[in-house]
Amino acid sequence: MPSQPLPDHRPQQNPAQRSDDPRTAAAPSRRTVLMAGAAGAAVLPALSACGGGDASGGTEGGRLRVGVAGGSAKDTLDAHKATDNTDIARVYNLYDGLCGFNPDYSIEMVLAESVEPNDDATLWTVKLKEGLKFHDGSAVTADAVIFTLKRITDPDDPGSTAEQFATLDRDKMKKVDDRTVELPFTDPYVNLLEVFAEYGVGIVPEGYDPKKPVGAGPFKFAEFTPGERSLFTKHEDYWRKGEPHIDELEILNFPDETARVNALVGGQVDAISQLPHSQIKVVDANDNLKILDSETGMWLPFTMGVDKKPFDDERVRQAFRLIVDREQMVKQALSGYGSVGNDMYSRFDPAYNDDLPQREQDIKKAKKLLADAGYEDGLEVELVTGEISPGAVGAAQVFKEQAKKAGVTVNLKQLTSTEFYGDNYLKWTFAQDYWSSRNYLAQTAQSSMPDAAYNETHWDDEEWIELIEKARSTVDDDERNKILKKAMKIEYERGGYIIWGFVNTVDGFHKKVKGLEPSVTGHPLTSYGFRRVRIES
Repeated sequence: MPSQPLPDHRPQQNPAQRSDDPRTAAAPSRRTVLMAGAAGAAVLPALSACGGGDASGGTEGGRLRVGVAGGSAKDTLDAHKATDNTDIARVYNLYDGLCGFNPDYSIEMVLAESVEPNDDATLWTVKLKEGLKFHDGSAVTADAVIFTLKRITDPDDPGSTAEQFATLDRDKMKKVDDRTVELPFTDPYVNLLEVFAEYGVGIVPEGYDPKKPVGAGPFKFAEFTPGERSLFTKHEDYWRKGEPHIDELEILNFPDETARVNALVGGQVDAISQLPHSQIKVVDANDNLKILDSETGMWLPFTMGVDKKPFDDERVRQAFRLIVDREQMVKQALSGYGSVGNDMYSRFDPAYNDDLPQREQDIKKAKKLLADAGYEDGLEVELVTGEISPGAVGAAQVFKEQAKKAGVTVNLKQLTSTEFYGDNYLKWTFAQDYWSSRNYLAQTAQSSMPDAAYNETHWDDEEWIELIEKARSTVDDDERNKILKKAMKIEYERGGYIIWGFVNTVDGFHKKVKGLEPSVTGHPLTSYGFRRVRIES
């Protein structure tokens, strides 16, 4: 959702690996255990295959019908401007990038055979796999890579990941041969693989037209009605031989979660994303249906505008973080389908700062901080919420009750998802949002740097910015991680986020659907990986 260095569900603005912490080498780190647990969980049990089936328990062919949360008349097929969940589901299946995230959050080469930096990471060389073809039969070439990156970084019409390529010298990209490109950066760029693994960097051919989309993903375009549905067909020349297994993929919009669940129970769809927590038991009790529960790095923060009263006072921000009973929040807002957070995102990043003290509710200290900030007689605030993600409204309601103990009155302003992400999005003084798994540098470029497209807290801290810029140019992993830990500590203490927990993604599907597995990325249905799915007849 709204996985990845990308905004997951957010309206377009127009501004623009894995290694364990040496400290914990003697024992698996918390992140390693979580990742291993999700990645190592058994693939959902398969039933007997029929006809042309195999050991995975499904058969080839057929149409998969998927109900995805969200969607509106603003839906798009544009490879580089996905905003809502349905957009993201489409781009995952229409387009392939140079790299990608596996369900365990490791990075794999996708269209690229290799992506290698020079010694100081100022020049990266991309070499494509052989024999790659777009949906129209044309070859995936170095020219297409250059065209794609120029399109994303077009200053007049930037893609959603444009900020990630801010230091790319776009006019000096060089085609070495048909399969090889050199990408120069004005400063060392250390996390390019992560950026290439995002869903918003799909490679498209020269002359690409999003109204008649051509990509190199597992499915090709057939039909599209914004706000309603889309239909794709199998890409016969897909580079992953033997995939996709189904002939057709139909994605249907379901902004209303009750309608989404009813469609699954009634057999109108074969799978749905983001099963409401209140309906998990209903689906689990149905012998024909299964749930997919993935522990992820997805976070559902409260956002405090640090440039607006009362949150322009650091003491108020600190007090609000101390108001939260995190265990209670996970239990009540997420029905237990989540884990406690510590006001810091990027839980799977090797640089994640495990030394930060786990924050717990401390009403006495919160009251003192508020009194020191001039609110000894109480404080009243408005919290903007909405059905933007399962658990959001529940979390707002829980916070409202918890805040009463500290003398804070919270008035809830509940909006539709469309209203929430309308013209006032990024202007709310106190609100919520949701983000999928990302490493720290990638996430800061999306939401915390002053020039980030989605700086929803208006965070602008000079000391922190200096550390981030230093980390971006530090090639050595260990040194960079030390710098990032310092940056995390500053944001943990002074930032505008309350990150009370990490949200499990819980999806529902018919037992005849085979091939879905837990994913830590935070995107539903194995990151919408429908190329993996077989349907039992």
